[in-house]
Amino acid sequence: MNGFDFVRSSYSSGSGECVEVALNVPETVAVRDSKDSGDGPILRLTPEAWTEFTASLN
Repeated sequence: MNGFDFVRSSYSSGSGECVEVALNVPETVAVRDSKDSGDGPILRLTPEAWTEFTASLN
């Protein structure tokens, strides 16, 4: 268990292709692909990097 509580994106479609994000660990934003959520890779970002990334999507 990695300690992250992942939440599926509200933009996800019914096909299961989406991103999951965990914000429950201090100083870390964890992101993973829901299709590979078992043992798949987890991208760990600082909250500042996550804010910059999401701001760039607008």
